Amino acid sequence: MAQSPGITRTIVTKADSTVPGKEDIIAKVEIAAGATVGWHTHFGDEISYIQEGEAELLVANQPPRKVKAGEGFVIPAGVVHSAKNHGAVPIKLVGVYVVDKDKPLATPASAPATY
Repeated sequence: MAQSPGITRTIVTKADSTVPGKEDIIAKVEIAAGATVGWHTHFGDEISYIQEGEAELLVANQPPRKVKAGEGFVIPAGVVHSAKNHGAVPIKLVGVYVVDKDKPLATPASAPATY
């Protein structure tokens, strides 16, 4: 998958899920200081835990919210979302994805009308 500049997503492990047609993926994600994750979706749920830093999480049809070290968030399958690092240090998080097998982990999307 092509990644936005300033974003590094490294697959730690992946395995077949107990959910038919899905696979489970664990990834380390780093968002550089000042970087923005492009709008995108996943073919399944994203469950993430922030290890370091603070991000502004942007999710379609929701107000922007800050997530910081020690907090987590869940993005349901197919929901358009993005994140911004307004800070001076990288954001480090662990992402767990339960996604459709043989589909890309993330797919670029247009910015939603409201967020």
